[in-house]
Amino acid sequence: MSYPLEGLKVLDFSRVLAGPFAGRMLCDLGADVVKIEPPDGDVTRYWGREIANIPGYFHQQNAGKRNICVDMRADGAVDLVNQLVTNADILIENFRPDVMPRLGIGYENLKEINPRLLMLSITGFGHNGPESRRATYAPVIHAEAGLIYRATQRNQIPYNDLPVSIADTNASLHGLVGLLSAMIMREKTGLGQHIDIAMIDSTVATDDQMHYDLEDSNDTGPTPNEVWETPFGPVLISTDFRVLYRELTTTLGFEGPSTPDMELPEKIRVRREAVKTFINSFLTRDKFEDAMKKINVAWGEVRDPATMAEQTTIQARGAIIEIDDRNGGTRPITQSPYRFSDAESGVRGPAAHRGEHNHEVMSEWLDKSSADTEELLAAGILVFDPEWKHH
Repeated sequence: MSYPLEGLKVLDFSRVLAGPFAGRMLCDLGADVVKIEPPDGDVTRYWGREIANIPGYFHQQNAGKRNICVDMRADGAVDLVNQLVTNADILIENFRPDVMPRLGIGYENLKEINPRLLMLSITGFGHNGPESRRATYAPVIHAEAGLIYRATQRNQIPYNDLPVSIADTNASLHGLVGLLSAMIMREKTGLGQHIDIAMIDSTVATDDQMHYDLEDSNDTGPTPNEVWETPFGPVLISTDFRVLYRELTTTLGFEGPSTPDMELPEKIRVRREAVKTFINSFLTRDKFEDAMKKINVAWGEVRDPATMAEQTTIQARGAIIEIDDRNGGTRPITQSPYRFSDAESGVRGPAAHRGEHNHEVMSEWLDKSSADTEELLAAGILVFDPEWKHH
C-alpha cells in the first residue's frame, strides 16, 4: 500500500464545497471515492472555466473521484444505493437533515444494512437543533459567526462577504478529523457511527480571534499587521509598528524624526510618515528582503492569486500542478497539502463527467455485468451525461 487510505471505499453524495472538499482530500489520500451525482448535476458544474465540458470549480473539488449518476426518484434507486452502502466504509452528505431520511437512506436505515458505516453529515446549523433545517451556504455562516462584522470593524470597510468560503472548508477539515477518529474507534468496537458537523460550530471552533470578542478584550491583542507600498508592490509587514520603528532606528540606522517635546498623536504621525518614506527607499525586493532579515521581521508580498503558481515555495513544493484537461492539454489544480515520509498522496486524475463510471463501479463494487448495468440505465436508475460520449 503506497497511499495511507488505499482500499477505503467512500460514497460521496455531497455537492458544492463542504462535502466535496472532504471527499477530494480522502481521494488524494488514496480512498476510492465514488461521487453519486443526480441527473441535473452538482451546481458547481456551472462555475468556472469550462474545458472538455468540465468547469473549473467542479474540477478542483472533484478531481480523482469516480462518478455514477443516480436518479433517486426512480423505482429501484434506493435498493441500488443500499447495495453500494453494503460495500462502503464512509458516506459523505451535506443536505439539510431531513433530506437523506426522506429519500430512505438516512443513517438509521443505513446502519442496519452496514453497521460499520461511517456517515459524515455536514450542515449549516447541525442536526436536531432549532435552526437545523435552515438553508445555509458559507456566506450565511460568515455573517452569523461574526466574521463579516469583525472584518468591517477592524478594517473600517463596508459589510462584505469574505473572498473565500472558509465556513465550508473548516467544516470539511473538521469532518475529516471526525471521520478518521471514528475509523480508529471502529477498529476497537467494530461499529461505525454518524458524525454531525455543523458549519457554524466548525467556524467558531477554528476562530482564533473569538476569545477577544467573547471577553470584550480586543484592546489586549497585538496591533494589526499593516500593508505598506513599496516600489516593487505592496507588502504586509507582520509586526507591531512600535517594534518596527525601534528596529529600523537601532539596527538599520534610520533616523527618527520625532522629538521628546512632541505630543503623542503628532509623534505617531511624523514617525509613520518617515517610515513610509524609508520603506519606499528600497527600490528592489532583494534590498527590502535583506533589510527585513537584518531586523528579523516577517513580511510577505501582497500577491495577486492569479500568479500563485509562480510563488517560490508553491512552485518548489508543487502545491499547484498541471494535470490532464481531457482535451489534449493540461489545466492547473491545487494540490492537497499532505507530505508523508513513507507514503504517497496527491490528486490522482481529472474530474469525471456525470455517470462516467457507471459500468466500472457497478462491476467493481457490486460485481454486476455490463448487461446488468445496461438494465439499470434502461430503467432510469442510472443516468449518464448526454454531453459526454458514453464508453
